[in-house]
Amino acid sequence: MTRIFMFPGQGAQRVGMGRTLLDRFPDLEREASDTLGYSLRRLCLEDPEGRLGNTRYTQPAMFAVNALAHRAAVEDGARPDIAIGHSLGEYNALEAAGVFGFTDGLRLVAARAAAMAEVGGGGMSAVVGLTETKLRFLLLRAGFATLDLANLNTASQTVLAGPLEDLEEAGQVLEDAGARMVRRLDVSGPFHSRYMAPAAAALVPLVRSARLRPPAFPVIANRTAQPYRAELAADLLLQQIDHPVRWHETVRTLLDEPDAVFTEIGESTVLTSMVRQIKRDAEPARAARPRQAVA
Repeated sequence: MTRIFMFPGQGAQRVGMGRTLLDRFPDLEREASDTLGYSLRRLCLEDPEGRLGNTRYTQPAMFAVNALAHRAAVEDGARPDIAIGHSLGEYNALEAAGVFGFTDGLRLVAARAAAMAEVGGGGMSAVVGLTETKLRFLLLRAGFATLDLANLNTASQTVLAGPLEDLEEAGQVLEDAGARMVRRLDVSGPFHSRYMAPAAAALVPLVRSARLRPPAFPVIANRTAQPYRAELAADLLLQQIDHPVRWHETVRTLLDEPDAVFTEIGESTVLTSMVRQIKRDAEPARAARPRQAVA
């Protein structure tokens, strides 16, 4: 069996998340609060100022709760052979593999969140029911050169990023062309698109100076859908910010691992649902492959 840990990213947050984990790991809760300069417990469990939906606060909170959930899973007897994470969740996959520690990872995530929050003037929309090829063709034909494919989640679910007006116009075009749904996402900017280049540039000094150790087990990069290599880790972390998340390709590749078992870490089921859909889509092609003869 190949156990694959999956870590969700921004969008999986909710008020009340991590309650039992914060009680279980009080030392790490205090460490996180000291590092961030505010109470992690108050943010996650109460959120009286309504900050949990703000990128600056969402990403550090999700990273911390995911990291505690990983520790709980390991203490309870589950250990990964491979780790993957969606967007922000990739930082948790790397932390789980020992590329950096909890506090160093939290500092990186807090800086990433602050840099990404500075980029406004755009947003993201989820498109369901169109293949990547058809979606690219429709955008090209309609002249929406300002929109990027930001999250390649499944064969029929893609997230676009770009200027708000163009997202609005494109939504109607895509629905008329057969999209089952086009929905604006509650995010502050056009993440994982060309428009995030200033955020990636702002993080260069911090990421380049960070001590990044070789992963203890394979971590698959959002940027390449291939395992991280220690000498490229800094480049991949920077490129991840302004390039698409290749989630569909990542999961399709891992389906070929012996008896692959995907385990979503934390309280979210978003990634589990995506994997289920990717498996369904992949079944006809996998069934058609010639079986290797057993001697």
